[in-house]
Amino acid sequence: MAALGVLALILGAAGWMGLTPPSKERTRAAPVTTTTVPVAGGTVLKAARPTHLRIPAIDVSATVTSLGIHPDRTVEVPANPDQAGWYRLGSHPGQAGSAVILGHVDSTHGPAVFYRLRSLTRGDGIAVRASDGSITHFEVTSISTYANADFPAQKVYRSTGRPGLALVTCGGRYDAAHGGYQANVVVFADLVSNEPR
Repeated sequence: MAALGVLALILGAAGWMGLTPPSKERTRAAPVTTTTVPVAGGTVLKAARPTHLRIPAIDVSATVTSLGIHPDRTVEVPANPDQAGWYRLGSHPGQAGSAVILGHVDSTHGPAVFYRLRSLTRGDGIAVRASDGSITHFEVTSISTYANADFPAQKVYRSTGRPGLALVTCGGRYDAAHGGYQANVVVFADLVSNEPR
């Protein structure tokens, strides 16, 4: 299950491309009111832990677990290749900034939850259900592949600005001698509407 191992090492070992990995205190999302940032079809939701991810265009319907940082300051990855994982030290879906959800592209048993992530196209829909029963709806705005050394941590893990979502998995060439996949696929999406509980 090394599909996302490279990603975890890159974010920690490379110092977040010039950034210090954020502490829990600095990145804990503050509660927001439902009138903070208007969006089409609704307003920004209060903080709630994401529990389920649905991407109809690539037949993804997956449980979402919570991820943090290992003691060596590398980012955790989902233990189950069929599950996605939300980076809990960053933004919540529907709040200001970019909520980040990671998933494996494959495993020793075959394709994993984000195997078809790179097949998404601009305009595809993504829905994230939260622990309070609310659902945030996003629309894909771009799909990019970045070499590990060029991973745009500041863009992916941004904590301010319009609510968005970043889905991350491994991609590019697989090179076992150099740690596995040599790139990351990142799907960026904007919040378009929400369904409060």
